[in-house]
Amino acid sequence: RGGTAGDATVTAAAVLSVVEPMMTGVGGDMFALIWIAKEHRLVALNASGRAGSLMTREELLRRGRTTTIPRGIETVTVPGALAGWQALLDAYGTIKLAQAVAPAIGYAEKGFVVTPVIAEDWASQTGILRRDAGARATFLRDSQPPSAGDWFVNADYARTLRQIATEGPAALYGGTLGQRIADRVKELGGFITLDDLRKNAPTWVTPISVNFKGYRVWEMPPNNQGIAALEMLRMLEPYDLKAMGQNSAAYLHLLIEAKKLAYADLARYIGDADHLTLTPEQMLSDAFIAERRSHIDLTKAALRAEPGPERVGGETVYLTVADRDGNMVSFINSNFDEFGSGIVVPGTGFVLHDRGAGFTVTAGLPNTVAPGKRPFHTLIPGFVTRPAAKPAADGTGDEPYMSFGLMGGSMQAQGHVQFLLNHLVFGMDVQEAMDAGRFRHNTGTRVIVESVIADSVITRLRALGHDVSIARASQFGGSQAIIKLPRGY
Repeated sequence: RGGTAGDATVTAAAVLSVVEPMMTGVGGDMFALIWIAKEHRLVALNASGRAGSLMTREELLRRGRTTTIPRGIETVTVPGALAGWQALLDAYGTIKLAQAVAPAIGYAEKGFVVTPVIAEDWASQTGILRRDAGARATFLRDSQPPSAGDWFVNADYARTLRQIATEGPAALYGGTLGQRIADRVKELGGFITLDDLRKNAPTWVTPISVNFKGYRVWEMPPNNQGIAALEMLRMLEPYDLKAMGQNSAAYLHLLIEAKKLAYADLARYIGDADHLTLTPEQMLSDAFIAERRSHIDLTKAALRAEPGPERVGGETVYLTVADRDGNMVSFINSNFDEFGSGIVVPGTGFVLHDRGAGFTVTAGLPNTVAPGKRPFHTLIPGFVTRPAAKPAADGTGDEPYMSFGLMGGSMQAQGHVQFLLNHLVFGMDVQEAMDAGRFRHNTGTRVIVESVIADSVITRLRALGHDVSIARASQFGGSQAIIKLPRGY
């Protein structure tokens, strides 16, 4: 209809919130990397919400939460996605929010066919949905989830989206919808107040990047895990990855060990951007990366990885859109776990996310839980630029190459790296790069791999000390990408 990539992104995100309700919705958070063609630059939008004003470490300890915060009302933080949708439209759209959510209202009101994959994910959360009266009424019929092929109507969510279309995001952030949320959260023992919702605001931030194999790879800055992908790429840069062979035992071992080190740094140093003890620049510096790389042992798997020195010399929907003017959006929107906290305010039709589960109760860390803090996030949209054949008039030398991303909680940063290496090092096209078998390191020496990884490679990895098992494809996250071709619009 002549709109922009920003228009299409928000419209698609709203529809996905209806047809994939376990994954995303106005009760979740979002992030986006946006290439602005006319300005010849990449910008980043952090629309993650903050901990409620009542969410203190002391209160959680009093409730017996000494390590992690279990799924449920205590994990509910302010949902930032809706404010992010509006910010994206305000800055880079041409339509109103009411127009963007209109197709979603239609699917919620008239219904949609539940597909096999969605039905499987939905059914896996039946136990969670049965615990909450609002969730049972919204997403179960006679206490059962819909089956593949069933027609599903969510009239409550249609009414919520109509209210948002009429009143704008203010309906949630301080209006009557927000009041209903705050009242129910209080009733169940949660931590969000109406004032917390009213104060929510997305943030335009500067994306972070590293050079790799002639390209520049971009990620979101903290509070999310994007820096781990950049750390891994920097650690891997000196190795002859091509000579090792794609998905050979030596290659996978190297990637797994680099992942352990980068994720140890996430746990120690990453959280709310206002509470960091190391900056992204310090963590990506030559000295810091060299120290991290020195801990990689090519002959055996590390039992555990320690974070680097402080001083050196989470379930999701990803989508990407491009338009005729050359704008590109790399966008990710999530409830965190499937159906988030499992809590639905009766009559609203959507779940509240459980992003507060990303906090730690351990004292003294950037990600230690506290009122008003943004929790550590697994959501990371990705972007790649490359040197322009003809630099822009303003002297900038990069042009957009690819927007990309994948789903799967902690899989995302390690998945970004595997996809990028497949494409940029081994020359696979984007479909081949996505389809190639992947690993997912969990904790300690535990690694899961896709079934296409050769038995001989698995045997060798086990000999190196990895505890390897084969898992179903859904554990590795679906992915999407758009490449801008030389003659593309």
